[in-house]
Amino acid sequence: MRMQSPIVRRKSRQIMVGKVPVGGDAPIAVQSMTNTDTCDVAATLDQIRRLEAVGADIVRVSVPTMDAAEAFRKIRAGTTVPLVADIHFDYRIAMKVLEYGVDCLRINPGNIGRDERMRTITESARDKGVPIRIGVNAGSLGKELMRKYGEPNADAMVESALHHIDILDSYNFQDFKVSLKASEVFMTVAAYRKLATQIVTPASRYHRSRWFAFRHSEKFGRSRSAVDGRHRRHHSYFAGGRSGGRDQGWFRYSQEPGSAPQRRESCRLPELLASELRRDCHRQCA
Repeated sequence: MRMQSPIVRRKSRQIMVGKVPVGGDAPIAVQSMTNTDTCDVAATLDQIRRLEAVGADIVRVSVPTMDAAEAFRKIRAGTTVPLVADIHFDYRIAMKVLEYGVDCLRINPGNIGRDERMRTITESARDKGVPIRIGVNAGSLGKELMRKYGEPNADAMVESALHHIDILDSYNFQDFKVSLKASEVFMTVAAYRKLATQIVTPASRYHRSRWFAFRHSEKFGRSRSAVDGRHRRHHSYFAGGRSGGRDQGWFRYSQEPGSAPQRRESCRLPELLASELRRDCHRQCA
């Protein structure tokens, strides 16, 4: 016996991340991120394949340098899983991974610099059918927003998101999704609710990625689930993620010296979270 779900999904514009539809009436996609050194092609491909085996639909890879971009080329050739490249400030890296067949760019337009750089990226992404993911983190808001609001809050997160959206809008680039994240669940929910009042429905141009940043512990990151309130040992998000930065992934090692078994366990965290999240999605949809 199956009960009809009481959840009514908000209508949004559907985009494609490779072969995976995101938004609209598409099934919830499970995405994880590697925590290997991207320049270690063999290790990164091994982790991607393990993630695929436990149910990940999309995998995000940090690409912080040109060397990592060259490694990404080999990684792209070694897997058919849709790949998202995590780019921060260097538009040349974005252009490289677009050339090498990336399926989605994680990039914040306001961080790229001169207008012509972002225009170049959007023109290439549009030609190749590659969407862009905007990500706003409550813990890394701009200095002007912090001066204005005094501390991270939902209003500051939404203002930051709208700033990046306006930049893409100025280039008539519509294939993007928006992710808002904070370790405080209610701040995240409030930010999404406010953003939802400022974008068009029912044919919204923007797909919102829903997820929550976690608080670090020595061996596991913990996130708070908005579905059932339990603490989980994975990051609970749908079609979205956090920038890898220098540590090459969301799950990072403890700052304290750890044993070899602990480090090996940390390496399996993306694989574990994808498996748990896939099971959760099956339970929610059953």
